Amino acid sequence: MKTAIKLSPVDIESRKKLEFTSGDTVRVWTKIIEDESKNKFRLQAFEGMVLARKHGTQAGATFTVRKVASGVGVERIFPLYSPMIDSVEVTKTARARRSKLYYVREKAVKDIRRKMKSQVVRKVKSGTTTAEIAETAEAKEE
Repeated sequence: MKTAIKLSPVDIESRKKLEFTSGDTVRVWTKIIEDESKNKFRLQAFEGMVLARKHGTQAGATFTVRKVASGVGVERIFPLYSPMIDSVEVTKTARARRSKLYYVREKAVKDIRRKMKSQVVRKVKSGTTTAEIAETAEAKEE
């Protein structure tokens, strides 16, 4: 007769079966402690793209999730077997050619810089007509 010794409050077998890879979009529901004395907590979602998944299904396995919030890139590293993670939902699957997508950080910065360059601010002198503005714009483009 074998008795199972429970070392963790997490269902380890269900976490091992989670199938998501780099490039997938996941929603991670984390527990946020509100009142320590009453053990009250709330759930908060963090949804983003998985940049990396490290150490497979070992005890120290982690995965990195990146999202853009208010124009700023935010990354969080989650331990796979953390009791503070309530659930992990895969919202979108993608096929990536690399196992670690760290290059997405620089790619996002380059895209933002390119967009900023395309938004040229033109100063208009008072008293000029719209026809004159259009002519000067065409001359500059040529």
